[in-house]
Amino acid sequence: MAHLSPFRALRPAPSAASRVASVPYDVVSTDEARALAADNPLSFLRVTRSEIDFPDGADPYTPAIYDRAAGNLRALEAGAPLIEDAEPSLYFYRQQRGDHVQTGLAGCFSVDEYERDLIKKHEKTRPDKEDDRTRHITVVRAQTGVVFLTYRAVGGVDAIAARVCTADPLYDFAAPDGIRHTVWIVPSADRDALVAAFAAIPALYIADGHHRAASAARARATLRERGESTELADHFIAVAFPDRQLKILPYHRIVKDLNGQSPADFLAALRRRFEVREGGPVPERPEDVSVYVDGRWSVVTLPASPAGTSRADSLAVAVLQREVLTPLLGIGDIRTDKRIDFVGGARGTTALEAAVNEGRAAVAFSMFPVSVDDLLAVSDAGDIMPPKSTWFEPKLRDGLLVHRI
Repeated sequence: MAHLSPFRALRPAPSAASRVASVPYDVVSTDEARALAADNPLSFLRVTRSEIDFPDGADPYTPAIYDRAAGNLRALEAGAPLIEDAEPSLYFYRQQRGDHVQTGLAGCFSVDEYERDLIKKHEKTRPDKEDDRTRHITVVRAQTGVVFLTYRAVGGVDAIAARVCTADPLYDFAAPDGIRHTVWIVPSADRDALVAAFAAIPALYIADGHHRAASAARARATLRERGESTELADHFIAVAFPDRQLKILPYHRIVKDLNGQSPADFLAALRRRFEVREGGPVPERPEDVSVYVDGRWSVVTLPASPAGTSRADSLAVAVLQREVLTPLLGIGDIRTDKRIDFVGGARGTTALEAAVNEGRAAVAFSMFPVSVDDLLAVSDAGDIMPPKSTWFEPKLRDGLLVHRI
């Protein structure tokens, strides 16, 4: 079962929502966050990335940074203002990017179920990133980042969403990137029906936000160690979207050098091992990878995985790693190797070309996107995808719904 709990959201007054809402803390650098918030004192980045209030080069992990985040949240409560709902509620959160529309249910979900793997994962997390957000949660005493969940669609939930989302919304605005964000409070008459519908869902899946979920669990453990109440920390805030509405974009790779080879040598090595043909920047099949080197694109067809290979190890990102990145380019652990970097699909293949043309990389690999079915199957098997396999777009905005603990 999936335990769904209404909660008393801390949220901006409708008139301030568009100014408070910010990109997720982990998709921008400190400099980018500082630029985005420069002319906006209400930006929620002042809470999630409070190092922007300090001089360049300040250590973002000192106690003063987290204390400033807590202070900035208090200031935002007064200045925006932020409002705490009088009673626990659920919320539908719709995003529209071009022709793509997805509507999820925002509420609180069980940390116990996360720890028991009833809320399934497909990525490993990094301890340093967990450390940062755990400290942030425990000092600010709020979960400020929203986990992105998915589940196999349920007709009853879809029907309630269709009805609720015909009413006047709580928020409705277009962010600077053009993505439209619309939020509705679920009427009290529908809350129990949604809680019951989720109780019949056998599993939830983390699509995006593994570090947020892990940090929520660690924050609860920290409060327990201190002997403090964990009643509110027993749950973490998330928005759960039906699987058939999701769109996964590719997560591309760029490598800084060719491991001592010339571009001609590298292309020759590819041709000795694989079918290589002229082509464009966007691969048309899961087994294809578009490669940009020496100013032109080629399409490489990767070999099929042997029978019995797991779904995770059969993904193109995994095959590319073991057939190309490691043997030809000497890339070992892509979590730690500084010669490789990753480009989210929302930036497009022009970003790959620019990286190579400007000398920031020697070669770029444009990937075919992982499917939602891949994500669910890998998670159901208890496996882990290679790092940087999926890029979800649009991103949930921080600051619209906050869960105090």
